[in-house]
Amino acid sequence: MDLITILNRCHRFPGFVYQGARFGPTGRTIEVLVRNRVGSAAACSLCQQPAPGYDHLPQRRFEFIPLWGFLVVFLYSMRRVSCKPCGVVVVEQVPWASGKHHLTKAYMQFLANWARKLSWQETADTFRTSWDKVCHSVEYVVQWGLEHRTLAPIRAIGVDEIQYAKGHKYLTLVYQIDAGATRLLWVGKERTMKAFRGFFTMIGAELSSKIEFVCSDMWKAYLQVIGKECPQALNILDRFHIVAKMNEAVDDVRAGEARQMARDGYEPLLKKSRWCVLKRKKNLTPKQKIRLRDLLRYNLKTVRAYLLKEDFQHFWTYNSPQWAGRFLDFWCGQAMRSRIEPMKKIARTLRAHRELLLNYFKARKLYSSGIVEGLNNKAKVTMRKSYGFRTFRILELALYHSLGKLPEPPLTHKFF
Repeated sequence: MDLITILNRCHRFPGFVYQGARFGPTGRTIEVLVRNRVGSAAACSLCQQPAPGYDHLPQRRFEFIPLWGFLVVFLYSMRRVSCKPCGVVVVEQVPWASGKHHLTKAYMQFLANWARKLSWQETADTFRTSWDKVCHSVEYVVQWGLEHRTLAPIRAIGVDEIQYAKGHKYLTLVYQIDAGATRLLWVGKERTMKAFRGFFTMIGAELSSKIEFVCSDMWKAYLQVIGKECPQALNILDRFHIVAKMNEAVDDVRAGEARQMARDGYEPLLKKSRWCVLKRKKNLTPKQKIRLRDLLRYNLKTVRAYLLKEDFQHFWTYNSPQWAGRFLDFWCGQAMRSRIEPMKKIARTLRAHRELLLNYFKARKLYSSGIVEGLNNKAKVTMRKSYGFRTFRILELALYHSLGKLPEPPLTHKFF
């Protein structure tokens, strides 16, 4: 058994022959000579139809998957063909490479699979190649996957934004969150109506009309686009952001009251109490539980805001939209009478989005933003893995590659 036998077994192409193998001048490279089979016609790279030969170009190198620590390259003299249907003389299409890439398709897919596990620079260093070649490999696999992926059916989607660079630069990410099918569907630059509308333009009106559930936050631009593009869908507000805004309100009350007590010369009762009033009871440490118990003995605005926040947690335990709505109205009334401005502001926001909040219960609690937040964390890990990407295009490729669950080009052999 020799290298040519192995290549013929796992990476064979009709019309081409592996003529031989040799070590390169440095002794660190294996060069595999490839020639076209006698009598085989070349294929036009434009129409992929057989065409008569015109002439040969100088020998060209195509990098293949490294073997036993050796770099492997294919050496082949490309033929030019005179294609009558196209009316031009073009270089032939070879089955192991795409376009003008100097990497074989198998090697590009090999690098792209490793780039999903390691950073792109670590992948390049491991296989003694360059970052640019890893980038081209990922781009090839992602473009092929986007062209061959199946979008339908989409029943539920989640939309959110993440910051990807300094200077308030955001991405709009749209995920499919169906049971058993969670993937990134679309990446948009900025968090504007125009950016989000691009997603619905991409999937078309037919698929948009079949979306039943949409999970989003209270960003006005998203709500307007959802109401216009898929009015038949239940728009479920993001529970995570509601809880976050509630915590921000309580923290504002605590910070303001702590400053006022310091100015008036009172004992600093609220010192080191931030996480006591923001964390859930089950997550408090023993010291924080004692600190919270001592704090609850005082009639402070912070204590009243904390009790309102804890009382609101009962809202998520309801199953009936009617009873959940009654509780929401009752809680908002209490908050408005509390004379605590940050909590009153939260109550006004909840009242303005009352129907969207109740959609969570109309959907029987099957869909929430928890999946979206988990996918956002994976997106942030992808960005951190390379300490940030400098252009939107490269970041888009990395996100689709990591989260898109795209189909991959078929291979003649699966390399492990």
